[in-house]
Amino acid sequence: MLTVFGSTALDTIRTPKKTLKNVLGGAATFAAISASFFTKPGLIAVVGSDFPKKYHNTLKKYLDVSGLSLLKGKTFRYDGKYDKNLSVRETLKTELNVLGYFKPSVPKEYQKSDFVYLANNDPVQNTKIIKEFDHVKFSMCDTIEFWIKTKRNDVVEMIKSVDAVVINDEEAKLLTKEDNLIKCAKKIMRWGTSYVIIKKGEHGSLLFYEDIIFPSVGFPLESVLDPTGAGDSFAGAMIGYLASKKKTSISEIKKSVIYGNVMGSFAVERYGLDGLLRLKRSDITKRIKQYEKMTSFEEL
Repeated sequence: MLTVFGSTALDTIRTPKKTLKNVLGGAATFAAISASFFTKPGLIAVVGSDFPKKYHNTLKKYLDVSGLSLLKGKTFRYDGKYDKNLSVRETLKTELNVLGYFKPSVPKEYQKSDFVYLANNDPVQNTKIIKEFDHVKFSMCDTIEFWIKTKRNDVVEMIKSVDAVVINDEEAKLLTKEDNLIKCAKKIMRWGTSYVIIKKGEHGSLLFYEDIIFPSVGFPLESVLDPTGAGDSFAGAMIGYLASKKKTSISEIKKSVIYGNVMGSFAVERYGLDGLLRLKRSDITKRIKQYEKMTSFEEL
């Protein structure tokens, strides 16, 4: 089983062409729904009494929601604005609301999960909750600039408690105080994790393990509408794929990164979660084949 822990939110996203207000979002939401195309994830998150029933039904359709808590008050809200190139996002407002006093616990049926993903969340909570699982085969976490700037030491402690870290290039540099991504990855691995995956947006990603570096290109797209959730979709696909295979060999982890790139590409083609919610398994298979053709050196 796979458990995803993190935020479920009501997002306001402002892009040059369209503004979405109070739409379903959150790091755990994107990651878990992306993972659901490979396995049935359990979600640990919290929402407020203002959370729309239609969004609850969406989550229920894709995920096991017995770990989703409902507290009196407002749901976590995020408001962000993209520049004209969709390459820089400015945070306009973050309201933790019920997330600010949520005390998460792992439901009994989730405790035997072999795979656990700690989506972008308070690193102290993440480090605490990973200890509530009985026999984790593979665990992975993400973090963002906010936690690195406010709780850097706690982020390092969280990294020690997981098998893999997914982080974007700018945040890897900020966290490690290094300018070179290879040096960034080596320092993060020295802190105790085995795998480091550095996301580079449209340029793909870099996987580091021991002395192995596995670069993978991003899937080229003619149209990008909304990059929100791309990184979370990437990570969710990675761990969802691994959970479906029940294997964590380096060859399977390399394949999981490719699925991560592909699922991230679907996420950015539509607004909000629509890129994932309108997806069929056959679409993923088709794009994976396109990706293989695109990156193969063999004559086809």
